[in-house]
Amino acid sequence: MALLQFNSFSSFSVLSTSQQQAYLSPSSIKTHQQNNYLFSFSATNTKDGLFSLSTHPRKFLCKPPQGKYVREDYLVKKKTAQEIQELVRGERNVPIIIDFYATWCGPCILMAQEIELLAVEYESSAMIVKVDTDDEYEFARDMQVRGLPTLFFISPDPNKDAIRTEGLIPIQMMRDIIDNDM
Repeated sequence: MALLQFNSFSSFSVLSTSQQQAYLSPSSIKTHQQNNYLFSFSATNTKDGLFSLSTHPRKFLCKPPQGKYVREDYLVKKKTAQEIQELVRGERNVPIIIDFYATWCGPCILMAQEIELLAVEYESSAMIVKVDTDDEYEFARDMQVRGLPTLFFISPDPNKDAIRTEGLIPIQMMRDIIDNDM
């Protein structure tokens, strides 16, 4: 167990139970080794100019995500802005569902499973695609995507307006939009 003893605002010492000392100052960090135990400390600046003490390296509870939530064998494919524009401008006989997502967005990750289920259910009667808002920032801005996930349901009938949803929505609501409003 280590106790902090403040000497001044610019330096302080750490006393262990066996009176081993580690002196920390803004310019140097000294550690004292005794009985084959090495106590290493790191100091970092804070906004107030004071130092915070960390005796252990930071440990993650889980591995950080690698940012790849769209695999090659998924039915929902990631598209670029130009590919999406070609799909929307071209002739189509099925509705197009565009999912604007981000790899760091928790609700997007949750809804990705439901969208994949929809892609299986509506494999021949709807086209579902994804757009990564980090990769296609300008396109997402032009489409006025403010919150994630954002879905656009575009009907094959050019006279119908597109339906836009924002946020995490249940799969049954997506089914109702595809079945009744497209």
